[in-house]
Amino acid sequence: MSPDALNSLFALCIGFALAGALASGYQAMAARPAGFGLLGEGVAPKTFAAVPFLVFAAPFIIMRNTLRGAKIERRRFEFVMMATVLSGFWSMMSGTFFLMTLRAAGVLT
Repeated sequence: MSPDALNSLFALCIGFALAGALASGYQAMAARPAGFGLLGEGVAPKTFAAVPFLVFAAPFIIMRNTLRGAKIERRRFEFVMMATVLSGFWSMMSGTFFLMTLRAAGVLT
């Protein structure tokens, strides 16, 4: 495996782990699962605070909703695969951003 592929895989894993940790932490604090409905509460400070949270928690939310929809609504394989690819790409990008931030802060070399 090339170093670039390994770096992308690591960013993907970090992105999914970060998304899962954020969504689980939100669920523990708010006693309800995180979702994109946080944006539909009108113009309020907590709606603006939800945007950065959802940017990093979205891969977990997308996969959770997709897998639940596949079981409950019997969604087609193509839809599930498309959502999985979207979630994976989003996770890789947020993981890359997180790793770049850690490197800039001097935590990683």
